[in-house]
Amino acid sequence: MAEQKKMVAEITSMEEDFAKWYTDVVKKAELIGYTSVKGCMAIRPYGYAIWENMVSLLDSAFKKTGHKNVCMPMFIPESLLNKEKDHVEGFAPEVAWVTHGGNEPLEERMCVRPTSETLFCDYYANTIQSYRDLPQLLNQWVSVVRWEKTTRPFLRSREFLWQEGHTIHETAEEAIAETEQMLNVYADFFENSLAIPVVKGLKTDKEKFAGAEKTYTIEALMHDGKALQSGTSHYFGDGFAKAFGIQFLGRDNKLHHPFQTSWGTTTRMIGAVIMAHGDNNGLVLPPAIAPVQVIVLPIAQHKEGVLEKANEIKERISAFCRADIDDSDNSPGWKFSQYEMKGVPLRLEIGPKDIENNQCVLVRRDTREKYFVSLDELETKIPELLKAVHDGLYNACLERRERMTYVARTLEELKDIADNKPGFIKAMWCGDVECENALKEQAGVTSRCIPFEQECLDENCVVCGKKAKHMLYWGKAY
Repeated sequence: MAEQKKMVAEITSMEEDFAKWYTDVVKKAELIGYTSVKGCMAIRPYGYAIWENMVSLLDSAFKKTGHKNVCMPMFIPESLLNKEKDHVEGFAPEVAWVTHGGNEPLEERMCVRPTSETLFCDYYANTIQSYRDLPQLLNQWVSVVRWEKTTRPFLRSREFLWQEGHTIHETAEEAIAETEQMLNVYADFFENSLAIPVVKGLKTDKEKFAGAEKTYTIEALMHDGKALQSGTSHYFGDGFAKAFGIQFLGRDNKLHHPFQTSWGTTTRMIGAVIMAHGDNNGLVLPPAIAPVQVIVLPIAQHKEGVLEKANEIKERISAFCRADIDDSDNSPGWKFSQYEMKGVPLRLEIGPKDIENNQCVLVRRDTREKYFVSLDELETKIPELLKAVHDGLYNACLERRERMTYVARTLEELKDIADNKPGFIKAMWCGDVECENALKEQAGVTSRCIPFEQECLDENCVVCGKKAKHMLYWGKAY
């Protein structure tokens, strides 16, 4: 008899070592594999299926708002990159350069795109002539390269997958509305598809994107109390247009510079899902992005009629959810552990007694609650339970964020919270970058965002005591 496969190997407890827990999960849930390309990851089929579901949902949302997909080159000539001073300075430390084509040195070195603002500007300069050509609402799904020194799967790698939207408009008002609209698309996706509540707000000038006038962000809180910047949307004004000589003939028959935006999110979203929902048994996936939403497990499958019934159910429920069946000869215990680790939202068990009683057992991954359900009610009960899983995950995240969000009114209070209580810290700020730097140096926290929903916690800045301008979320972050 063939040797039984091992039960799922133990995952390090997140309370013991959160970083090790994270690495264990991405490896044992078969999300990534390592390669000889240092700092890069091989995304395995299960991990890529999660990404594909994210892409499908977001791409549909982008198209509903009028955006079209394109694909720009991956190489950027150095002279093109250098046209916008702040932009190139912001990315210079992370740029990978190509210096040879075959055996011949290039006349001009080219970088492998870290982002594509300059490429889109070059394209716009050659395609826009009048106001009738505006707006252009474009997006691309590609990989980019940033030469990170410290890497971690999905969170930071030297090559990663993402989408980058780039739009260009006749007026500043249109461009600002686009920037805000796309931030809301990201926030809706995180909350309605990934079951992760986010704080929406504005980055400080110190933290904004290189070359942007304003950067908007959504910030999520992970299990360990660290923040994760989860999506950003940038308003560029007409700075890039002026640097690249992009002009259009306006309605007044005069030449004008258009106004631009860009917005993006990445495979880092998979890391967000792992760290927001996972537990000590592995992944916990929101139904919207789970490759398998319901796993059918035949119990005592050697008995007559069990496999046939399990396959019949799998085919039936596949009409309204992503279903799969495990009819391998592994033990039920092994299968339970395996699909818990892979985060499948619902487990459907069917055995001889269940068949006799015209029922099955449905088990939620998030709470492990069991439900005895009539086989006649699967079309209503499974969607109902999938929604319950999503809502349960969202509410658990929201409760954790509220519990781990603190208020600091003095510098000493903020430092004490930063040292002893992981999470978000709300505190007032005068707007001076010196005070922002002081909090990083003295408390180890960075500004996460100036939230749209402002509160007046105090009249004065938590650092210098001068009159405060904003309430900020501060925290330690990935």
